[in-house]
This record gives sequence, structure tokens and C-alpha cells, in this order.
Amino acid sequence: MNKPLLAITMGDATGTGPELTTMALANPEIRSCCRPVIIGDGDTMRQALKITGQPMAIRTIEDLQETQFSDDCIEVLDLNNIDVTKLQMGKISLMTAKAAYEYIKRATELALGNKVDAIVTSAINKEALNNAGFHYDGHTGLLSELCGNPPVTMMLAAGNLRVCHVSTHVSLQEAIKRVRPDRILEVIKLAQEGLERLGIVNPQIAVAGLNPHAGEGGLFGCEEEEFITPAVEKACRKGIKASGPHPGDTVFFRTLQGEFDCAVAMYHDQGHVAAKMLGIWKGVNITLGLPVIRTSVEHGTDFRNAGTGKADPRSLIEAIKLAATMALNQRKI
Repeated sequence: MNKPLLAITMGDATGTGPELTTMALANPEIRSCCRPVIIGDGDTMRQALKITGQPMAIRTIEDLQETQFSDDCIEVLDLNNIDVTKLQMGKISLMTAKAAYEYIKRATELALGNKVDAIVTSAINKEALNNAGFHYDGHTGLLSELCGNPPVTMMLAAGNLRVCHVSTHVSLQEAIKRVRPDRILEVIKLAQEGLERLGIVNPQIAVAGLNPHAGEGGLFGCEEEEFITPAVEKACRKGIKASGPHPGDTVFFRTLQGEFDCAVAMYHDQGHVAAKMLGIWKGVNITLGLPVIRTSVEHGTDFRNAGTGKADPRSLIEAIKLAATMALNQRKI
């Protein structure tokens, strides 16, 4: 009973989320590190289990107090919000997008109420979510709103490489506008807190430049001198071990090699390309700044493999393991 209790959302049912969940929970390593409960639809999970052929059973519950946590059973807090006869795998669906939103909302409510120790989310489809009337750029904005809109940032973790972002799902033009001292400092501080939750003491945080060669002394741009350097200096005055701005073409490799514990990227692709080059199925997405712990797969709904049982569960497995680690570390704070 000391193992963390994790709420794992099923994701969009027309994608691979339900199938990946059955694969991940069949992994003995997952059972040894946590007590998992799926927040989803019971019939959809039964269908996914038939597709993947894992030697387990689905047990639906209506309340967390009904959980039994046997290794041969996947327990689903059943919201009963999908008609499986209408499922079209690999297709955008308003029904499953609405259902996916409801899984996230319920999981967040459970975490805010201290009913679970952490949330792990499977992939949702942003287009479907917005078409269904839920106007968010993804999990991060949605979770922030459900938690009262605290300042948040995304961290991608893939092995030794950890990357936080000053901005994510905005245009490049808008991303450049957001490279400002207050936001950069905010992300540095969130990175510090997140690394401590991961069990890293006195973390070293590298801050990337925006322009080639971090501006080359103003030759290729002035944002480093005007905005990034002041933020790094202020972080250092607060006792944070931050450095930079470092050239974006080398800072992520240096972080991967262990010189830094985390790199702060100035915009989405700067950080995402670096992390996903290590393998899209190995990385984990962590939302920092929330009052709850949330990790997620680093990939999307993978419509191409939906319904085939051939999707790769490694990212979900790593997300679950990382959430369990963070939950245990949280107990020590």
C-alpha cells in the first residue's frame, strides 16, 4: 500500500492509448512501482485488451475504494462515455474527444483531492478536442486551467536529457515575443523545482540562446543581451545554479552528456527536436508548476497504428515509472 496510486487516463479511444495501456500494465516493472487505476471507458478497454492479447482481465469500478490491485487485472474507473459500436479507429471523433476531456478532468479532480498521488496521461488529439468545443492547445493549457491557472511549463525527459520550454504551442513569431526576462526566469525556477521533485540535488540549469551562436555578441541578434542574460543573472542571485545563454546547437548535447541537469529552450521546436531525436517512444512529457504531479507520453495518438496492437508502449511505461518516482520524492519534501 506504500506504492504510489496513479490515475492513468485512457486518452483518445480512436488512437493507441487504450492499447498502450494494456501493454504497459502487463509489464511487471510497472506493477512493482505503483498501484495503477485507469480513468476511462470499460468497454473500450476490453476491446483494446482483445486487440493486444495481453493475459489480463478488465475490472470496472465506480469508486477508488473498490480497487483490489491484482497483477492479472486492469482496474478501470469507468466513466461509461463511449459507444464502442461507433468507434472508428484512426479517425477524428467528437465523441472520443469529449470522453478524453472527461478522463483528464476526473483524474485532475482526484489528484487535487489527494485521492491519487499522480496523473499519467495518454495522448489526445488536439484537432478533435477543439472541434468538440474544448479550446486548448493540448494537455498543458487544459491542466493549468483545471488547477486554477498557475504558471506552468513543459519538461521533456529522455534519459539524461531534460528540456524545459519558455513557450510551446504558438507561432514562431509569437514565441520570439515571449522571450522576455520575467518568463525566462519563471521557467528557470519551475525547472529547478521539477528537478528537485525528480530527486536531483542542487541541479545545474543551462539556458539556451534564441539566435544562432547565442547571438554571437550581438552580431546575429540582440535578444540574448537584452532579455536572456538578465534572466540568468537574476536566477543566479536567487541561488539557482543557472548559466547561459548557451548556443542552441550545442547546449542540448552538453546536457545529454551530463554537464547540465536540464536545458531551457526558448521555443517549441528548439527543445522538442533535441529530445525527440533520442527516440520519440522513449521520452516523457512532464508538466511543471501544477499543484499535482503529471507525466505523459511524448507522442501523439498514433492513428496509423490504432487498432493493430503494434504500437510501442515504451513512452507510457517511462511516464508511469517517472510519475511513481516523483510521487515518492514528493512524500519526502
